[in-house]
Amino acid sequence: MAGQIDRALSVLELLSDQPQGRSLGEIAEAIAIPKSATHRILATLIERDFVEQDRSTQHYRLSIRLAALGFRHLAGIGLAEICQPQLDALAGSTGEFVRLGVVTGERLSFIAEAQGARSGLRYEGAFGRRDVRLHATATGKAWLATLPEEDAVRLVLQQGFGTPEELGPRVITTIPALLTDLARTRRQGYATVYEEADPGVAAVSAVIPGHGKDAPVVGTIAVIGPIVRLTRKRMAGVGAEVIEAAGRLSLMWPSHPYRPTDALAGE
Repeated sequence: MAGQIDRALSVLELLSDQPQGRSLGEIAEAIAIPKSATHRILATLIERDFVEQDRSTQHYRLSIRLAALGFRHLAGIGLAEICQPQLDALAGSTGEFVRLGVVTGERLSFIAEAQGARSGLRYEGAFGRRDVRLHATATGKAWLATLPEEDAVRLVLQQGFGTPEELGPRVITTIPALLTDLARTRRQGYATVYEEADPGVAAVSAVIPGHGKDAPVVGTIAVIGPIVRLTRKRMAGVGAEVIEAAGRLSLMWPSHPYRPTDALAGE
């Protein structure tokens, strides 16, 4: 039974990054189980309205039910609502896009955002689009920098470095470069990226400390914008604002742990 649940969750995670859906064969290959077993899992997920099948392509994709459950749960615990005024304030002061992330086990997930750009170029992230690419985003680097180096490297290798063609032209592609960047993040107290996750996009992020001296990090907050506005010269000032906002969020963060089932999914 545990194995079946794990496989079903793997299917849901796979399809969460595939809005156009995937074929039965592609899903079976991705999660490394036979087509027959994959079909049974999909049939159950369709029966429970978590997955639907496109009649024209026969591809399987997530239904809206999973997102609806996530939004309902977030509304119940009120975390996004508690933090939203701080996101709005930071978005307003920087004039850029702001995102709040939560640490869920060994992943980062986005649960709230605010748009501060009123005209011109605007960064519009796809909410809950995928798990955060840890080595390529400011959010990911900020969190990785708080972990032991061996854990940080392990998590990045699990995701893979990717290539500049897949991500941004300046993305980190080696472990030495990653460790150098994480060391710099620790020294300055915030992480930065410049055309690493996406071409033409920069970001600054800081972690939200947990309650207590040795408590683990509970989340991250990031400012994201086009490189024509969020320049390297401007990043230090934005970094100071992000650190201050993270400190305020830490004070209002719920004292109970934020569980993986509380998040929707996930710079």
